Amino acid sequence: QLKRAALGRMCTIMKRQNSSLLYLEQVRQHLGRLPSIDPNTRTLLLFGFPNVGKSSFVNSITRANVEVQPYAFTTKSLYVGHTDYQYLRWQVIDTPGILDKPLEDRNTIEMQAITALAHLRACVLCVLDISEQCGYSLKQQCELFNNIKPLFANKPLIVALNKVDTKRPEDLSQEDKDLLEQTFKKDANVLIIPMSTLTKEGVSEVQNTACDALLAHRIEQKMAGNKVESVMNRLHVAVPKASQEIRQPHIPEGVLARRAAGYTKPDTIRKLERDMELEMGDDYILDLKKHYDLPNPDDKYDDIPEVWEGHNIADFVDPDIVSKLEELEKEEAMLEEAGVYESEDENLTEQQIEIREKAGLIRKEKAVIRHKHRLNKHRNRTPMSERVIRKKQGIKRARSISAVSTDVPMEVDSKFHSKKQRPGRDVSGLRDEKQVKVVRKMKKKSQIKMNQFGRAGEADRHIAAKLPKHLFSGKRGAGKTDRR
Repeated sequence: QLKRAALGRMCTIMKRQNSSLLYLEQVRQHLGRLPSIDPNTRTLLLFGFPNVGKSSFVNSITRANVEVQPYAFTTKSLYVGHTDYQYLRWQVIDTPGILDKPLEDRNTIEMQAITALAHLRACVLCVLDISEQCGYSLKQQCELFNNIKPLFANKPLIVALNKVDTKRPEDLSQEDKDLLEQTFKKDANVLIIPMSTLTKEGVSEVQNTACDALLAHRIEQKMAGNKVESVMNRLHVAVPKASQEIRQPHIPEGVLARRAAGYTKPDTIRKLERDMELEMGDDYILDLKKHYDLPNPDDKYDDIPEVWEGHNIADFVDPDIVSKLEELEKEEAMLEEAGVYESEDENLTEQQIEIREKAGLIRKEKAVIRHKHRLNKHRNRTPMSERVIRKKQGIKRARSISAVSTDVPMEVDSKFHSKKQRPGRDVSGLRDEKQVKVVRKMKKKSQIKMNQFGRAGEADRHIAAKLPKHLFSGKRGAGKTDRR
């Protein structure tokens, strides 16, 4: 009951503050719509009458997309665009149009431009429409400049004469030329540049001039401050002194000696292999050995020694090998005449020769059996006891040998004779097939419990890890821990 009363009291208090909270929400939304202007960065600030081409200039040099329409006061707030010049980031601010009237009569839209001109450290761009298509004469635009000139004192100023594609500055009347000269050319720091945002004529020149003027102005301000003297005391620029000694060119002694001996460079030019190939045609043969630089020029065309395992084969060649070979052949001929190489097979009887042939066949058959055994050794097969394997192999061996050798008497071991196969241990002691089925069913039923626990058999007593490491190691997180 107490909780319910407290919650009701809180809701009543919040309802009373509803109007204040709504106002704060409107303020928050308005602040979110305001442009993010950095007052300390390099800034170009545009001002002028409505519809003179300020927004078109911002769209030309930045990636901003300011609305441009053929009527006045299209721009109702500050718009910020960004551009790059000399690897530096610049912000360009488009202000609403300003009318020539007293400060107290200006509306909120015009006051945004006035505030930006008064408080931002920037290069000011005054945009004039010399074609007077904006609806205001050139005299009115110059009067507006004179009225708000105190706002941007001590700031670099650039005057951009826009819409020169419609009317050139040379086509102005003498009265308008005198007015421009009286208004802007009194100050030597004011630069007047014609441009056209439609044809892009002079747009980049205005941008570059304004950026250079602002950079120079910022450097002058830093040099005029007190911090420069403290920094300059710690800097020293080392300038090398020019040497008075005249250094002569270095010429090697060998060249000087040849000059003293009267050596002159031959005029003949060495003939290249390509030139020789063109002259000789198909008879040309590339000879790379003629340019070998050897102490003895006669050694250029010697055979290159053959090397085998790091040794020169020529070092192992016996110069008397031919004579030694002839002597060895004579000695072999004498041994053959003496009957040293006569074979003993000529004295064998027919029975011995037959026995030898059959013995060879037996040895061959044994080798085949051994080879088959090696091939079948690792194949998947039903496991057999060692006694059964020996018995089968012995019978096969005896049959194969008896098939080859029918006349040669051979004894076969008695253990290779076939015997009656004994029943398996799983059926021994059982009366008939019915009992075998019952016993197998009981065996399968008793195995269920062990299979559930993953036992290998009745004797398997292995206990797995009681505390799995991946669940019980390390610090616990911020989540639930009941599963542990």
